[in-house]
Amino acid sequence: MKKIPGTFTIVCYIILVAALLTWIVPGGEYLRENLVVNGVEREMVVDGSFHYVEKNPQTFSVFFSLFQGFVENAGIIVFVLMVGGAFWILNSTKAIDAGIKEFVAFTRRCRRKKCFSRVDVDSVVLVFIMLMFSVFGSVFGMSEETIAFIVIFVPMAVSMGYDSITGVCISYLAAHVGFAGATLNPFTIGIAQGIAGIPLFSGLEYRAVCWFVLTVTAIVFVLWYARRVKKDPQKSPTWKIDQYWRDRAAAPEMGGVTEEAGMRPTSERGRLQGKPDGELPRKAMYAVFAFLVLVQAWFSVKYPVTSLHVGQGSWEFPLIPVFSVLYLLWGLLAIRRSVASFNLQLLFFTVAYLVVGVLGYGWYVMEISALFLAMGIFSGLAAGYGLDKVMGLFQEGARDILGPAMVIGLAGGIIFVLQEGKVIDTILHGASSAMSRMGEVASVGSMYGFQTCLNLIMPSGSAKAALTMPIMSQFSDLLDISRQTTVLAFQFGDGFTNMITPVSGVLLGVLGVARIPYAVWFKWVYKFILLLIAVGFLLLLPTLLLPLNGF
Repeated sequence: MKKIPGTFTIVCYIILVAALLTWIVPGGEYLRENLVVNGVEREMVVDGSFHYVEKNPQTFSVFFSLFQGFVENAGIIVFVLMVGGAFWILNSTKAIDAGIKEFVAFTRRCRRKKCFSRVDVDSVVLVFIMLMFSVFGSVFGMSEETIAFIVIFVPMAVSMGYDSITGVCISYLAAHVGFAGATLNPFTIGIAQGIAGIPLFSGLEYRAVCWFVLTVTAIVFVLWYARRVKKDPQKSPTWKIDQYWRDRAAAPEMGGVTEEAGMRPTSERGRLQGKPDGELPRKAMYAVFAFLVLVQAWFSVKYPVTSLHVGQGSWEFPLIPVFSVLYLLWGLLAIRRSVASFNLQLLFFTVAYLVVGVLGYGWYVMEISALFLAMGIFSGLAAGYGLDKVMGLFQEGARDILGPAMVIGLAGGIIFVLQEGKVIDTILHGASSAMSRMGEVASVGSMYGFQTCLNLIMPSGSAKAALTMPIMSQFSDLLDISRQTTVLAFQFGDGFTNMITPVSGVLLGVLGVARIPYAVWFKWVYKFILLLIAVGFLLLLPTLLLPLNGF
């Protein structure tokens, strides 16, 4: 089987094809005007203004494309680098890992209590774990991080009488369903909306509905399958493969996960909670805590009341003072427990202030980047890291996500070549004319199908957003379809097939750790993916038929 080219190679090929098109396709242009849409000034195509012009074939200018792409998408690229670096610092403190492991230990303790004897505790545990991972995928795009938790949840699921597929589903699959139904994910929604020129994280209400529908669909499907396997374990397609995990569970000295997992010696529990051997770095935590309390107190005085703008409505609340008090109370409890607890509440309030900033103060990529950067720096300082180490970790995180950031710039170069060659408007005119005869529903379905198929060979959401949104958003204008609908089509198309495409390094990593052959996983999951794709299409229809906020 021939190896599928990497994302960089694919985009380079597209640049060359774009340059070739400038020699073949007639030149053409639309007139454009600046309009204020949902409070944001946006350049939009004037419908019916298309006219042919002399074409401008591109040659050496293809080598300018990367530079120009970086210039055009500079804000989005810096946003990606800063958010990636900030989460790298947070992840280095093991806060999210510790929170999940503590949750697993808590659910196991609940299973042993008599008061839960009449409750199907195992199903409740699966639901709570799936909800947690789905929220993580939806809010901050958890993806690669799920690989680390497979070694926890697969043996746990097997020990509960389920199978390794169930263990993969409650963590990896749940996170990626949440990723597809993203509400605040900066790596997909943030980039796509930024490129489309619509308010960042607008349309949150309906996207939250989509997240809920998709998550419930996943939970129902997984619970149905899990109960079927528990009733007759040999119906599992991984029954023989899971003997490895059953053997490990029977031999705790080999590292198996048993009912007592999570009840480790004090020193081990301390490491899971982010505690170093010996005393906690309390001085560092208290210093960070005191500083953040003072900062929030100052903002509470400066902004005693926040006006939240949702659609045409506006509501006033003393949100910042309330959040400041909640941070003070929760922080005092968290700081007594561990670094991980302290940093988890820091992440929670970062997300809370993100929502307030976007809805109340019109924040965009600069403010949100600064918020995440502050979270990353303070989480590192609270863990006892020196500023030099914090900055080193930030550089590692930025370096780790530099590839997708460069793809965003490279993809911007495609638009540059097409614009310089005077053919992008000709392509838009031809495609919109064809789609206009299809109707709105078929047009949105075509966009959705294109994004879904493209994801099979290009699983990077940020790269696809940079590649497709500049053109798709203008299609929306010509077809009189909301750009928000186009972003939602991208979001679903980007998310669902991540769980089945063989070019996804995360999927292959998860299956490798779980010891599940790709062919077995494909045969099991493809029906569920088809179900998600159908549900996604149905969720797109209300954006065309109903007056939804932000659409």
